Amino acid sequence: MISRIDLRGDALPEGPALRDLLPRADFDVSAALEKVRPICEAVHHRGDAALIDFAERFDGVRLESVRVPVQALKDALEQLDPEVRAALEESVRRARLVHREQRRATHTTQVVPGGSVTEKWVPVERVGLYAPGGRSVYPSSVVMNVVPAQEAGVGSVALASPPQADFGGLPHPTILAACALLGVDEVYAAGGAQAVAMFAYGTESCPPANMVTGPGNIWVAAAKRYFTGRIGIDTEAGPTEIAVLADAGADPVHVTSDLISQAEHDPLAAAVLVTDSVELADAVEKELEPQVAATKHVEDRIRPALSGKQSAIVLVDGLDEGLKVVDAYGAEHLEIQTADAAAVADRVRNAGAVFVGPWAPVSLGDYAAGSNHVLPTGGCACHSSGLSVQSFLRGIHIVDYTRDALAEVAHHVVTLAEAEDLPAHGAAVKARFGWKVPTSK
Repeated sequence: MISRIDLRGDALPEGPALRDLLPRADFDVSAALEKVRPICEAVHHRGDAALIDFAERFDGVRLESVRVPVQALKDALEQLDPEVRAALEESVRRARLVHREQRRATHTTQVVPGGSVTEKWVPVERVGLYAPGGRSVYPSSVVMNVVPAQEAGVGSVALASPPQADFGGLPHPTILAACALLGVDEVYAAGGAQAVAMFAYGTESCPPANMVTGPGNIWVAAAKRYFTGRIGIDTEAGPTEIAVLADAGADPVHVTSDLISQAEHDPLAAAVLVTDSVELADAVEKELEPQVAATKHVEDRIRPALSGKQSAIVLVDGLDEGLKVVDAYGAEHLEIQTADAAAVADRVRNAGAVFVGPWAPVSLGDYAAGSNHVLPTGGCACHSSGLSVQSFLRGIHIVDYTRDALAEVAHHVVTLAEAEDLPAHGAAVKARFGWKVPTSK
């Protein structure tokens, strides 16, 4: 069901050469870009009417209005299963604990007497959040997007999720209930690229946003790329990934169940085990069949995900080589199931989130660890971070210099301006001193 890649025996290559040996799903955002262009421009020029037409075309339902009535949110929360509500409330509580600590404080650096630079952090004014609604319903994604935006102090938070024909054109009621629980009353029945376009351009019912975040399919990712520069985005999220770095002491039942847990998201989901233990690899392969057979979504998601080119068991010579492999892979989720797992996790450089030891499965992070599950995919963890309070903040430098403080450094400013052949830059300083720049003491 799952392939093997044997990297034992020879020295591992460096950089891109090693990355090219590792499994990865095909996810061509560039190819999708041209297909979403007319959708985005239709929303630009036709607004809500285009959103209504696209809902009929893609979601099979004709909407009367794109904006979800506030009463529908209240009704969804009232009708929510009490156990689901309790679980969501605990998820929100833990997420707030973690994200509240991420808020940055204003800091002033006294560069010289009379000269200071203050960095203050200002939240974006308005964000549009996206919650997927395709193969599964993700109220957890509502929590993971809304909580950091609120803790950052964003003043206007709106959310879009695809309309569902089974629910009269409204997004899934659990999504609506999660919004109500979090105090988000601006919700839109819009999915895919058209939802991103709605937030980017604005429509009759939806004011434009400064930023769009949230996971989605390739069309959402392509639309985010299309609007980069016009709006801020979190990341172009691709298919979900799990990598497990494990040694001979890992429990094959645990490892197998964790690989399957990510495979059930999507047929392009990646499940990768990196180990120096052939015995563990054999045990996991043996464990896969009965565990897969006992679960749901087998033929449409799990089996194609595990047998696809994006999933594999990677054999390495030892722990050092395993760390080199997982750093080259840059997984969205990385589990460390080795001896002294905390020390090994501390050596990891590239991962969206790291889960330490046998009692911290990725599923915990998906729902109730307090961490955020909106994470970089496709190797982007080598240069990008997951969603956090910082994602919604902008650092602004405030420069405050007295006459004496400027005089002290003026000759350096003029010298550098002339070295760059920008004499007007130097003149802007000279003008303040009667065109005669003070010399250093």
